[in-house]
Amino acid sequence: MTRSPSRRAARRGSRGRHRPFAAVTAVLAALAVLAACAGPPRNGSGISFALSDATPRAKGDIDSFTWGLYAEPPTLDYTVAFDYPQNMVLSNVCESLLRWTPKLTTEPGLARRASHPDPTTWVYDLREGVRFHNGGTMTADDVVFSLDRQRDPDNAAAWAQVFQNVTFIKKTGALQVTVKLKKPDSQFPQYMASAAGVVASKAGVQAAGKDYGTSGGLACTGPFELGTWHKGQSIELDRFDGYWGRKAKSGKAVFQFLPDASARTNALLSGEVDGSYLIPTESYAGLRGSGVGKLYFGEGLSTVNVSITNMKGPLGDLRVRRALSLALDRSGFVQVGLGGAGTPTGSLTTRAAWAGAPERTRKRAFEGLRPGSPDIARAKKLVKEAGATGKTLTVATSSIGQDVSLLATAVQAAGTRIGLDIRLKSIAPNAFTALFTDPGARVGIDMFPLTYYDSITDPLDLLTNFKTGAYLNFAGHSDQKYDDLVDRASAADDPRRRLEIEAEAHRRAARQLLWIPVAEWPTAVFLNKRITGAPTTISYLYYPWAADVGAAK
Repeated sequence: MTRSPSRRAARRGSRGRHRPFAAVTAVLAALAVLAACAGPPRNGSGISFALSDATPRAKGDIDSFTWGLYAEPPTLDYTVAFDYPQNMVLSNVCESLLRWTPKLTTEPGLARRASHPDPTTWVYDLREGVRFHNGGTMTADDVVFSLDRQRDPDNAAAWAQVFQNVTFIKKTGALQVTVKLKKPDSQFPQYMASAAGVVASKAGVQAAGKDYGTSGGLACTGPFELGTWHKGQSIELDRFDGYWGRKAKSGKAVFQFLPDASARTNALLSGEVDGSYLIPTESYAGLRGSGVGKLYFGEGLSTVNVSITNMKGPLGDLRVRRALSLALDRSGFVQVGLGGAGTPTGSLTTRAAWAGAPERTRKRAFEGLRPGSPDIARAKKLVKEAGATGKTLTVATSSIGQDVSLLATAVQAAGTRIGLDIRLKSIAPNAFTALFTDPGARVGIDMFPLTYYDSITDPLDLLTNFKTGAYLNFAGHSDQKYDDLVDRASAADDPRRRLEIEAEAHRRAARQLLWIPVAEWPTAVFLNKRITGAPTTISYLYYPWAADVGAAK
């Protein structure tokens, strides 16, 4: 994304549980066994799993359902909705000008129409008669106010960079808003389907003042309104009967905070909670065989990577980065680290991000990026040619989740096999978050596991991270030709032309290995036998998914 990196950092902030040193040693042995005896993979891993965009439709209404959440949102102010917990709740209460669908396409939201009269102008015609939870009716003034809050430097909005190309946002009719850009920007209208495009009541936000998002209502328009927030325990959402669209099938949705991964899994097995996203990977097998519900997988637009943070040492030589990529046992990591649900990849982006591209363009984008089995001999040769044999590198690890800890261990195993001295530095979950936001926290760290998801269905969401000076360009790499490609793609309104440019940029970025891609990771959702209807894709971040949840029978 081209937003604040704190959004990626906090996502990883409180997941998983502590794993002692003995467990890490055991994992090294497991990875070695997997590398030696893994049979032909299915879906690139050791097990078979199918992707869908939704669970079966609900057959009726229910009074309420309870959802497991791995952390309590610090606030529900839409301008700082940068993490899974905030967005998972907020997507059902606050709505945007456009809507991201379970199929990861975009459709009208609070704006019934978006028009583009010239390359730097977007006009949004609003729905009539949309009611806020606080009793008011949506007008163009509310939209201008809501979007301008994202641009206000005093708000420290997580989505501010989406608006950096905006000249003005003006009311041009009672139900019409016009946005003027400094230069063409193909990404801006797409982000209007994310939290960046949320509309709240001007009067409601101003009345709440500094307490907005932490107490009282949110003065939004969604199918649910904020009910009781039991600090440290749960958030309740109540069905909003004045909703302009399809009414929610449940009278209440209760989000229960369960930071411990084991406790969250046990709550699903016991029926204490009815469902959950962000299932701990170590729980996949147990939940699938439990008989109390079903584990579904959907497109996550997510890739698991090893981010390079220090180019002043051995990793400044591309041959060393290539050697590590060649030596990584991606299939072994998918089986152990991702619970078998994932696909090994040599690509920075997911294939689903290219859904709108012609087949020829997709082939060009992924040309030469198919991962093979570990090639230790070739990797050793590259390390030797670079004069890096025996050199020390440090990779950060954390107990956030086994996708982090086991990937760090896999990197260590790969480096050891090709003559590098890879050392693990264990970092507490909260401190691990700082790796994304604080350069000082990355001192002494050469690499760390990084999971990235797209917030729009466009490869450019990820590719902008490798521009000179980009927030997530931790390695400080600069390539003027690459920067030009990203700028050209951003300015291209025609999707087919834009994707052609992005294909070239994708291949160029992949060759540099500033992130070493490891796997595509699907979204997981578990539902017990009482409920159904939730989407399986990562659309739940911005789509009112809880409104679709109802009775399974």
